[in-house]
Amino acid sequence: MAAIQLKEIVKKWGETVGVQRMSLSIADGEFLVFLGPSGCGKTTTMRMVAGLESPTDGEIWIGDRCVNQLEPKDRDVAMVFQSYGLYPNMTVYENVSFPLRIRGTPSAEIHPAVMQACAKVELNELLKRRPRELSGGQRQRVALARAIVRKPKVFLMDEPLSNLDAKLRVSMRAHIKHLHHELGVTTIYVTHDQVEAMTLADRVVVMSKAEIQQIGTPEQIYNDPDNVFVASFIGSPAMNLMNGELRDGVFESRAPGCEIAIPGFGALTRKNIVLGVRAEDLSVVEHGSGDIRGDVFSFELLGDATTVTLKLGHQFITARADKSFRADIEQPVGFAAQAKHCFLFDADTTQRIRLTH
Repeated sequence: MAAIQLKEIVKKWGETVGVQRMSLSIADGEFLVFLGPSGCGKTTTMRMVAGLESPTDGEIWIGDRCVNQLEPKDRDVAMVFQSYGLYPNMTVYENVSFPLRIRGTPSAEIHPAVMQACAKVELNELLKRRPRELSGGQRQRVALARAIVRKPKVFLMDEPLSNLDAKLRVSMRAHIKHLHHELGVTTIYVTHDQVEAMTLADRVVVMSKAEIQQIGTPEQIYNDPDNVFVASFIGSPAMNLMNGELRDGVFESRAPGCEIAIPGFGALTRKNIVLGVRAEDLSVVEHGSGDIRGDVFSFELLGDATTVTLKLGHQFITARADKSFRADIEQPVGFAAQAKHCFLFDADTTQRIRLTH
């Protein structure tokens, strides 16, 4: 195992910036997730750690070695790809043992190592099958076993669950979470799926447009976002965002129908404000008594709850209601907000406006 240091890392292709001067420390044994939309630089960062891309500037350290000049094979990292990368003409056993065979591991050591790695991901009944005879989830477990068998210092996982259906993704998340608990190997995981990030990570690095937007635990990222991008990217449904202004600590939306007094901001008056509030911090009330008032645009039964969306001018606001709640389209409703869980952002900079003491 090893800690990882990224020191002022830059990646450019001509005028195109892939990663904009990133510095980051990843602790020994940490499970770190890079989260962001396509093209934000998360996979490029992982590929630089792996040695598949060379940084334009900066240094990459794995343990006590600067690895900029090392070939991928010499960095002691193991990658798990989105596309599995299995050899179709080899059995499961042969695929898993392949990294050991090409490194010249003695034959007597290969078999117990392969069996141990396959046992960890429940593949022992499938050792004689070839990839075409396996499901997507089984193939991904073979890819995991092939990475495990090497006992690397670092695991690098590039959107490994993207090709799986929803049920298999849940199952594989559990496998990966348990494996990390068992092995304790430093892991970098890349995804655009915020549910994967929230459920797997010790810390999340949220990226957009080649830059880090925020670093923190899943709880910090969710409950204390630094800017509009982070607030809107994390959470399902996405955080409600409303444009308006603050008058003596009361937020008023541009479209009529929303006034919310924000605790602690009583002396503040500012224009061009964005208010953010999550669906679970809004409750459905009678139309006349809510902080937010409008007509029902849609509602969706999720099983354990119902989401209710109303239209406020050109913006849509969603609240989470009890699973028994029902409403007619265009029926007037109100949402009561937990004001202490409302966030304020500067509409021009998109940065969070925080209380100063």
